[in-house]
Amino acid sequence: MRKHVVSKILTIAVAASLSAMVLVGCGSEEAQDVSENGAVEEASMLESIADEPVALAADAEADKEKEVYFQKGVYANYSKDAENPPKNYFYVFNDESWGHTEESANGAGVPFSCEQEDGQVKFSFGNADAIEDVFIVTSVEDGFVYGHYDDDMKLELVFEYLPDVDSDTFDAVNYASDGDYIYNDANGWSIKYDPKLFDITQDGNKVAIVYTGECAGTNMVMVTYDCDHIGAEIRNEYAKEYGDNAVTSDGIFPGTEDVTGYWAMCPPAEEGSGLYMTSISRDYMDGSLTFELIGHNSGDEALDIEVSDRMAMIIDSLTFSK
Repeated sequence: MRKHVVSKILTIAVAASLSAMVLVGCGSEEAQDVSENGAVEEASMLESIADEPVALAADAEADKEKEVYFQKGVYANYSKDAENPPKNYFYVFNDESWGHTEESANGAGVPFSCEQEDGQVKFSFGNADAIEDVFIVTSVEDGFVYGHYDDDMKLELVFEYLPDVDSDTFDAVNYASDGDYIYNDANGWSIKYDPKLFDITQDGNKVAIVYTGECAGTNMVMVTYDCDHIGAEIRNEYAKEYGDNAVTSDGIFPGTEDVTGYWAMCPPAEEGSGLYMTSISRDYMDGSLTFELIGHNSGDEALDIEVSDRMAMIIDSLTFSK
C-alpha cells in the first residue's frame, strides 16, 4: 500500500516540474530556477517519506511502553481455573503505581508499588526489604486482566476490576459481608452497623452515626472523644445541658467487663417533638469517650421501638482494641 502512495506522489511531483518548464520556457533562467526548486522539494518529500516508517515505529514503541493494565481502583484476584471463584482477596490501586493488598477474612494485607510496561507489571511488595515479583500479562478483556507471575508455578490468575468500588474507602471485610458492616475508628473502638439503615461521617474528634430508615425527626448516635475531661466530668456537663429532668447513674460501660460508665438521661418529652437523649461516657486515653443517643418518638409505638432497638444495637456491638 505504501509503495503505491510513494509512486503516486513522485508522479505528481514530476508532472508539476514538467508543466512549469513548458510554461516558462526550457532555456530560461526562470525555468532553471523552477526545475531546481522542484528537485529540492522532491528530495525533501522523499526524505520525509523515508523517515515516516521510523517515526511510526518509534511512536508505536512508546505507546506500548505506556500501556497501563491496572488503573486506579479495586481488583478481585483469583485463580483462572476456579469455579464460582470467591472474591476474598483484593489488589487496591490508589493510582497506577502503588496500592496494597487486602483480605476479606481480617482485612490484612501488604503495601506494594509497581511498574507497568511492555506486557508485564513489576510488583514490589512490602516496605523494607520489599519482595519483587513480575506479573506477565497474557490478555486484557472487558475489565479482566489475565496472566501469571514469572515463577515456577505459572499459575494462571484473573484480576477482575470492580467498577462500583472506591479504592480510597474500600474495606475488604465489609465488601465480603452479607449483613452488617464494621466501622473501625482510629481511636481504637469499633461498632457493627447496617449500611442500608445508617450513614457514618467523621469530623475531627466526632463521629456521627445517623439512622436513615423510616423515623420521626433525627435519630443518631454521636461519638465524641475529649482529651481534656474525664468521663464523670463530661457526664455532668451533659446532665446540665439536659436540664432538670436529667437522670444520672453509673454502671459497666458497653463493650467492656470492668470499665465504669457514666450515664446521663433525658426522658422523652410528653409533648412536642418527642425528643429524648442519653449519653454514656468513660475515661479513655487520658480523656473521655462519649456515645450520645439522640432520638425522637413519633407516637407510632411499633415504629419507635424499631428505631430505638436499631440504635441500641449500635451500642451493644461496641468493642475496643485499646
